[in-house]
Amino acid sequence: MIIFIYTTFQNSIMKISFVAILFLFSINIFAQPTVTEQFQKIVTLQQAQKYIDANVELKPTLLNISAGKDSTALDKRLLRQKQGDVFSVGNVTYKVLEVKDTINFRASYIFLDGATYSRPEIESLKKLILEKASAGVSFETLSDQYTMDGNKTHGDTDWFFGEYMVPKEFQEAVRKHMQGDIFFLDVPEKQWHYIIHKTYKDRETKDLIVLRSNGR
Repeated sequence: MIIFIYTTFQNSIMKISFVAILFLFSINIFAQPTVTEQFQKIVTLQQAQKYIDANVELKPTLLNISAGKDSTALDKRLLRQKQGDVFSVGNVTYKVLEVKDTINFRASYIFLDGATYSRPEIESLKKLILEKASAGVSFETLSDQYTMDGNKTHGDTDWFFGEYMVPKEFQEAVRKHMQGDIFFLDVPEKQWHYIIHKTYKDRETKDLIVLRSNGR
């Protein structure tokens, strides 16, 4: 009888212990922060990479989205978001980590070197080139004939933004003009002289870096 009571008591203790362990385990599971809660705390690319490395099973990744280039319905929705926004679509969560808005410019140009020609010669060339352009000679032809920087693009700058692509003075001059304008730019301290044709309207771009992960 005593043995039976002891065994029953021991079994009860084991059941209680098992239930207690299961309860504590359940609490631990439910205490884990959701993907959304974790995303709200992520503000840098370094933190995002740390999340990616620690949650491989959720297949997290960084997306690069550009306006005009990426055009799915989801891309368009992402491009409407602000930096720091977190939202879910189905069982997938997104956070916009970085937003970069820029305005790009495009023009054609002819460069005249003030170290080679005197100022009167430069002014005479500028007048002659402008007369030819007004008479219908293409700016590409004029650039090939007169530019002194050896460019192989018929004077076309392609789309640009920032001093690493063109001189600051050049970008600021193009910014102030309208598509179709032909104008002069002189940078006397560097002996740079330009005849510039603004060939396109300014193009606004928006680039996003987005953290994506399965889960909500």
